[in-house]
Amino acid sequence: MEVVIHSSVEQLARLAGDAVEALLRRDPEAVLGLATGSSPLAVYDDLVRRHAEGLSFARARAFLLDEYVGLPDDHPERYRTVIDRELVSRVDLDPAAVRAPDGNAADLPAACAEYEEAIRGAGGVDLQILGIGTDGHVAFNEPGSSLASRTRVKTLTEQTRRDNARFFADDVEAVPRHVLTQGLGTIMEARHLVLLAQGRAKAEAVHQLVEGPISALWPGTILQMHPHVTVLLDEAAASRLQLADYYRQTYAHKPSWQGL
Repeated sequence: MEVVIHSSVEQLARLAGDAVEALLRRDPEAVLGLATGSSPLAVYDDLVRRHAEGLSFARARAFLLDEYVGLPDDHPERYRTVIDRELVSRVDLDPAAVRAPDGNAADLPAACAEYEEAIRGAGGVDLQILGIGTDGHVAFNEPGSSLASRTRVKTLTEQTRRDNARFFADDVEAVPRHVLTQGLGTIMEARHLVLLAQGRAKAEAVHQLVEGPISALWPGTILQMHPHVTVLLDEAAASRLQLADYYRQTYAHKPSWQGL
């Protein structure tokens, strides 16, 4: 696990953008894993800038991490709508090449199984963008989730619903209680995980993620077992890390050829 700490969210977004661009230059048909929420928004702005400078997404494919259950297709906070608004409509990524779990399916377990099969059929995710919740959830794998879980229906904690109420005019009752989410086992099969976290509210979750014991109480800790994880943090999110100075030293002396 590589930990990068920087005071500028824009610089962290550029590092994530560097990784995406390097991947697409190597393999224009790469499979991207896209997250929603506030953490990746600066990354998507950076990718839009790169597209304006010539980076093409035309042959790429993408899968979303999760989706709310029961939101109308035209709801502005439906995650497929969000990713269309924040990224797909702003670059040349084919909307038909972007898949999200179907939160309005008549048979939700079947929709989850079909989503898993679609990811496998695409050859898996090459680079997965991630955020982390204040309680340590990754995607919507809430505390107590199986560390080997697959795409499934999950019930959101009240903490997550409160955290997400800001996207629903601060009305927690408007936040759905159920979601479809890629499981931790699914996420762990992506070849490169790039996780971004900003703000002091994420500091304890980040501390557990990077330095804590692997535990279902902090689901993100399973990422410690992945062979290629990049954690991009602002100073506030890194404020609880005991080895922060070492992470800074390591990154400052990283060989230039190594990349993320």
